[in-house]
Amino acid sequence: MAIEPLAIGVCSWSLQVTSIPELKSFLDRLKIDVVQIACGDPHHASWDEGDAMPAAAKAAGFRMSGCMLGFPGEDYTSPQTIEKTGGFGDPATRPERLERFKWALNRTKELGLTDIMLHAGFLPHVGDPARKPFLDTLAHVSELAKQAGITVSFETGQESSELLKQTLTDLKCPNLMVNFDPANMLLYDMDDPLKAVELLAPFIRSVHLKDGNRPTTKGTWGSEVPLGRGQTNTRAFVKALKKIGYRGAMCIEREVGTQLERYQDIEHGVRFLRECLAEA
Repeated sequence: MAIEPLAIGVCSWSLQVTSIPELKSFLDRLKIDVVQIACGDPHHASWDEGDAMPAAAKAAGFRMSGCMLGFPGEDYTSPQTIEKTGGFGDPATRPERLERFKWALNRTKELGLTDIMLHAGFLPHVGDPARKPFLDTLAHVSELAKQAGITVSFETGQESSELLKQTLTDLKCPNLMVNFDPANMLLYDMDDPLKAVELLAPFIRSVHLKDGNRPTTKGTWGSEVPLGRGQTNTRAFVKALKKIGYRGAMCIEREVGTQLERYQDIEHGVRFLRECLAEA
């Protein structure tokens, strides 16, 4: 089932669900039917259905915008720990993570999807000796995905939009795109989301919507808050997405709080986004 431009959705892991019926129940209560779904390996939002999850998801009656892959060992305790452990950043973990990525490509195809999202890791700057082997790894990721007919979207946050654009331009891989998360740019204290959306416009394939505030102490995390209550300026961001002609879904992500608190914040977010769309 096709997804209309700027459709409101949710990230499955934000609801902390463990089964497809539980996810479907939450979606019905939220009165939405679009979801970006977790691949479902044991370390990142596992599913009770196990290998049967893709069939259950396809039969559930909701629409999926893509799936999300996390890697074992990624540590979000602080910006420093995720810089060391995120994505394909550590050469020592690249071989095992490429194998996990191959698994995720198969899972994506089993779900009937063409899009997978993940964190690439902290991108080295131009001139850094680590840049070429890192980009070689991302080019290999592109080739594996190309063979499977899948587009890979790297989530924003760890780097400036200029560095991300330069990296994608250097790679010249049409199936490597951007999963744009405006709040991440604030939480990592890296960029201005409204300027970044214009700069990255040609590469934006999917969008996470959450809100946040910049850190008050350098080197620490910013704070995540419900949509419309932080520094992201979600109303202007939705208008910016419409201006650049973005045609994908807007999937609400919430990563703090109990399951009930998250649900309540996501429910608020759905209402708030509908207001933003009406104004846009």
